[in-house]
Amino acid sequence: MGFWDHAEALRGVLLRVTGLLVVLTCVLFAAMPHIFDSVILAPCKSDFILYRWLAELPGSTLLPDSATGSHDIELINIRLASQFFIHMSTSFWLAVVLGFPFCVYLLWGFVAPGLYEEEKRGMRTAFIFGNMMFFLGVATGYFIVFPLTLRFLADYQLSTLIPNQISLDSYMDNFLMLILVMGIVFELPLVTWLIGKTGFLSRAFFSRYRRHAIVALLVAAAAITPSGDPFTLMVVFLPLYLLWELSAFTVPAMSATDACSGTA
Repeated sequence: MGFWDHAEALRGVLLRVTGLLVVLTCVLFAAMPHIFDSVILAPCKSDFILYRWLAELPGSTLLPDSATGSHDIELINIRLASQFFIHMSTSFWLAVVLGFPFCVYLLWGFVAPGLYEEEKRGMRTAFIFGNMMFFLGVATGYFIVFPLTLRFLADYQLSTLIPNQISLDSYMDNFLMLILVMGIVFELPLVTWLIGKTGFLSRAFFSRYRRHAIVALLVAAAAITPSGDPFTLMVVFLPLYLLWELSAFTVPAMSATDACSGTA
């Protein structure tokens, strides 16, 4: 195939990707009121699965009220067109998240003929593992990180004279940001695996800097959930630390640099 043949094939793939996203966006736009009530706004309700689970723990009386969700959180809309634009933007971003694996698969069909068989196997592994970790991170953000962050910030008051009224725009900004950030953070094992394949990263690096990583992850957990109670901090810290250990497991025991040094 010549250059223009490749360009025409790529154009066909991009048109199919665009068509897929448009169809998903339209479907999600029609279903968005139900999705908002049952999924996106679910962390506002006191019967959310995380709050019910925390309330059933043996030591639940020692947990802060913000962790158990003892009351519903009400949202308000303060801008005339916010609900319409949030309806459209949320439909699009959910379409991107849900359609991402299919879009990558379509692009893979264009790239695959130009790769060696060993490269194809590596890309298939990266595709499956990367998607699995991304959606696992999204689930962690939705079921753990965002609800705890929402409860703490919604109940926090600088003064009793200042009531909290949570706007829809503020809620959606934090909802999308935290969930997508957790999805991206969970790609850390994939990134370390790819770097390890180049020979520049080994398991010894993770052993050498484990104590530094624990401190950095604790700071990151505190930044994600600025709560003062240790329970919320540990709930966010543990998934991040498990990611660190999983990343160490995905890289070889010795890097190419270490191997050359040992040979010398």
